[in-house]
Formats: sequence, C-alpha cells, structure tokens
Amino acid sequence: GESGTGKEAIARRIHVHSPRVEKPFVAVNCAAIPGELLESELFGHARGAFTGAVRERSGRFRQAEGGTLLLDEVGEIPLSLQAKLLRVLQEKVVDAVGSDVPAPVDVRVVAATNKDLPERIRKGTFREDLYYRLNVVEVRVPPLRERRDDIPPLVEHFVRELAEGRDLIVPSRVMEELTSRPWPGNVRELRNACERMVILCRGIEVSLEDLPGVSGPPVPEKVSAGSNVDDWPPLPPEGLSLVDLEKKVIERALKRKKGNISQAAAFLRIPRHFLVYRLEKYGIRREAAQGTTHSDE
Repeated sequence: GESGTGKEAIARRIHVHSPRVEKPFVAVNCAAIPGELLESELFGHARGAFTGAVRERSGRFRQAEGGTLLLDEVGEIPLSLQAKLLRVLQEKVVDAVGSDVPAPVDVRVVAATNKDLPERIRKGTFREDLYYRLNVVEVRVPPLRERRDDIPPLVEHFVRELAEGRDLIVPSRVMEELTSRPWPGNVRELRNACERMVILCRGIEVSLEDLPGVSGPPVPEKVSAGSNVDDWPPLPPEGLSLVDLEKKVIERALKRKKGNISQAAAFLRIPRHFLVYRLEKYGIRREAAQGTTHSDE
C-alpha cells in the first residue's frame, strides 16, 4: 500500500486477532535504519562482534519471540541482507553478528512496502526467492481515495482521540469536504488534518475554516481575450477586501450559470457543498444574483 495508508495499524490488528496476541508485537522501519546497522538491529550481535559492541544485543527477531514482527518498508532492505533474512524465514533460526551459535526463533513476520517489488526483482535489487517466501498471503491496502466510506468513521475516531474529553461536533458540511478530498498522504494526512481542526476549534463544532487548505474560490485561470491578468478583476481606487472579491466572483459565476449551483461550483472548480456553504455564509441568494429562480440540478 501507499505511504500513510495504515499498514502498521492493519498489522497490529492481525496480531491482536491471532493466537499470538499475548506475545510481543515489534515493528521495524527498515527504511529508517542505515544499511550497515540494520543487520545488528534485526538479528542482534554478540559482545565484541565489532567496535562499540560492549554488550550482547538480542535483535528484533528475538525480541518478538512468540509474537509478530512487522518489517515495514521491506523493499529497502539491502540486497546483502536479504539472503540472511530468507534463511531466518526458512530455517527459523537467527545468526547474530559475531556469533557461531544459531538461535531458534518462533515469529510471525508481516512485511509491508509501498514499492513495486516485482519491478525491483526485474532490476535485480530484490531477491525473487525472498519475495515469494514473504508473499504467502498478500493484503493490498488501498489508498484512502479508493475507500471514501472509511473516512467518516476515521474522522470521528481521530477527533474523539485528539479532543481529550471535549465533545466536538463534526457537521455534515465539514465531513463532506473531508470525504471529497484526494488525501495523497492517506490516513496519516487525514489524522493531521483532524489534529489541526481540534487545535483550532474554539467552540463545540469544528468549521471549514479549521481545515488545512481552505480558502476562497480560486480566481479563474483564463481571462477574456486581449486582457491583462493584472487588470482582472478591476480594482476600485479605495481598494477591495478579499471577502468582497470572493462574493463578487461567486455572484458572477451564478449569473453566468443562470443560478445553477452545481454548474457554478464546477465553473469555480470547488465542491458543490463548499459553494452552498459560502452562499449561506455571505447571504447570497442565487435568485438575487441571477434575477430569477432556476433548478440547481
């Protein structure tokens, strides 16, 4: 799955719902540890194995004995260590650095990655035999944009968790905005957005203004032929507030689309519910903007 999709959370759920639940769950981010240190981190080392090894280190495999070991970003493990990892998976023994005595281990291994491992196999940077040894049961974690029905319960969970006892309300218009966003950072980005909402909220109900990246409608990219973008829109000598500018843009869009809210929202490149919220906020009636009543479909 992509970065931030919640792969570690899923690995933890697998552990919790397994017979190994009473044993340790250990997670290792293989991309965060330099290659020269990863061997000792995973498999441990004997005392005196190298300069600075003043005491024995058990390693993550032995720390997870009887439980579950998550190898996050397994695709980042150096090719030189992949053969040793394969031996652990096949023989169920760990060879600590500097030790001649293999230690037996009983660990369930869950491997996660956001890389295309078959492509890495073709490039020669990932062992094919290790790939097939790890790929016993594959679980694809889709990005958040492909499972939008998960967003409302995730938002409720994060807000409840982050509010620290405050009973905050997430109104439908805010939930709709959250559900409509692409979330390239997936669950991690969504949680950060919820944290921002909770921090900025001053009442009992979060608002659209508490969301990251919420601002007025964008200025249309195209202007009439022969005009200079610096001259649009015409600015009065006394100046013009951004709020007034936003209202004028909305009114012009409604007029151009003959009061049709859906078409005006598409013209402004914003979600329909966002435009409805702005109409309510500024007290703009589409009939007033156009002069007659029209369907909003």
